[in-house]
Amino acid sequence: MILQALYNEYQRLLERGEDGLSVAGYSAEKISYAIVLTPEGAVADITDIRDLSGKKPQPRIMSVPQPKKRTSDTKSNVLWDKTSYVLGVSATSQRTYEEHAAFKALHCAALAHETDAGLKALNTFLQAWTPEHFQVPPFKPEMLDANIVFRLDGDNQYLHDRPAAKVLRARLLDTREGQASATAMCLVTGEYLPTARLHPVIKGVNGAQSSGASIVSFNQESFCSYGKEQGDNAPVSEQAVFAYTTVLNHLLRRSEHNRQRLQIGDATVVFWAETADTDQATRTELLFSQLFDPPQESDAQATEKLRRVLDNVAQGRPLQEIDPQLDATTRMFVLGLAPNVSRLSIRFWESDTLEVFARRFSQHAQDLHLEPLPWKTAPSAWRLVLATAPSRNGKAKSEDVLPQLAGDVVRAILTGINYPRSLLANVVMRMRSDGDLSGVRIALCKGVLAREQRQRQGVNGSNKEEVPVSLDEQSTNPAYRLGRLFAVLEAAQRSALGSQINATIRDRYYGAASATPASVFPVLLRNVQNHLSRLRKDRPNLARHLEQDIREIVGGLLASFPRSLRIEDQGRFAIGYYHQSQARFSKVDNALSSHALANETVADTDTPI
Repeated sequence: MILQALYNEYQRLLERGEDGLSVAGYSAEKISYAIVLTPEGAVADITDIRDLSGKKPQPRIMSVPQPKKRTSDTKSNVLWDKTSYVLGVSATSQRTYEEHAAFKALHCAALAHETDAGLKALNTFLQAWTPEHFQVPPFKPEMLDANIVFRLDGDNQYLHDRPAAKVLRARLLDTREGQASATAMCLVTGEYLPTARLHPVIKGVNGAQSSGASIVSFNQESFCSYGKEQGDNAPVSEQAVFAYTTVLNHLLRRSEHNRQRLQIGDATVVFWAETADTDQATRTELLFSQLFDPPQESDAQATEKLRRVLDNVAQGRPLQEIDPQLDATTRMFVLGLAPNVSRLSIRFWESDTLEVFARRFSQHAQDLHLEPLPWKTAPSAWRLVLATAPSRNGKAKSEDVLPQLAGDVVRAILTGINYPRSLLANVVMRMRSDGDLSGVRIALCKGVLAREQRQRQGVNGSNKEEVPVSLDEQSTNPAYRLGRLFAVLEAAQRSALGSQINATIRDRYYGAASATPASVFPVLLRNVQNHLSRLRKDRPNLARHLEQDIREIVGGLLASFPRSLRIEDQGRFAIGYYHQSQARFSKVDNALSSHALANETVADTDTPI
């Protein structure tokens, strides 16, 4: 299914004339220099063709004859290669003699009877070249191990692009080292065609080998059966292999203009739309990219458009109301790849219509919704996943994200299934260990619980109390009320001690209070009397409001505090804490940090805070 979808995408892009997409027998590779040859085979010049627009020169992506798949063998590419093959010099290779001999033998044999001026010049150059010539200008030390192509002096066309060179490339194109390719029914196209023994590598997946990794490969006897070896175990035609690897490498290209590639945890994600219309594909993929990674706050127009899309979808309105060129039936494909030594793992693979995916993203946004909103722009999938990592000084590192958890979260967003239960456990554990009760973490707790509750209601009609979006003073859930109570007790401490406080009860007791309330809350309720006593003298109205909140919350609890709370209830505890602290005491915190508190008449008004 994956290879077939990629194969079809290659055909569509080819018909649309996509820039940078190679045709059969060619692939996009990083090229740094061109050797300019005279018709007599002498070196006329060395051209630096790297991209010099940035701070550091970068190789230029160029369509060249498809390279050989190298493991431990010495195999030469056609009409281009790195300096160890082309010139016999290298800063790293220990077998430059064998590599240059392979390049020279292949080309001298293939070019012996060529009449094209460019190919003849290359043949003459190789016949006369020795690695010692590299010391003579115009060669430069920085050329070592870079990829090199050739060009005939006075001709703007590179040697591998000349018509005669393309004919030569077609003649040399084989996949079985001179043997006839086996013929079988291709698993991708369903046609009987010559099959590929080896599949080209995939490049651009973060964490994978820099030389590339494989999706399909067999190289051990345990993977062979019935006398079949390597690619014969999963027969895919040479034509289909070229198509799927070419288009996947195209989708994975590292470019600021590539909107179809995202990084989420260890998974490199690519997606594409199944449509032959270029404009429609561009608009659809841009919208999908913004659903995955919402635009920054500075891009107000894009942010507002995305908000309207999600709101319209949530209300059951068609996408065409936002953009007439969007087709809700357009099929989307999402592929997540993760490194696995020399191979690639499929972290997730999903396909459905744009309308279905938009509805799932909309539901995802509703599940996470809290009031007041803990963010100015909706968090991306990666920002959510990053919140599961340990927080140090309010910052988390991507390498601390659990790979499997990141993939499961994205799969839940794309499919609408329950978020992984390990997500809630992980977030609760992080909040207890590092004390970072960020809005994103609270939203994740709410999202997991809200989605599970909705799924249960859909299955058995459960009437269990829903997870509140904003402060719910009528909620009877003990864990939610305990979270509210903890926020009131912290606010009383902050109000009484002000800037003199070094650590609040949240810093010292949050973990125990949210997990084993009976061991902590009796102590906190005794201690809060000292804080209220001070406030009665200095700020009696504030003390009265705090006492009212404490009585109201405690009055709705059972006769005794729970000895322990389950993970789900620890999540509700965090939500209750967030709602209470944000709804009532955020203004108190702001006021305490300002010099306006010097005037006690401001704090002791009869208006509730």
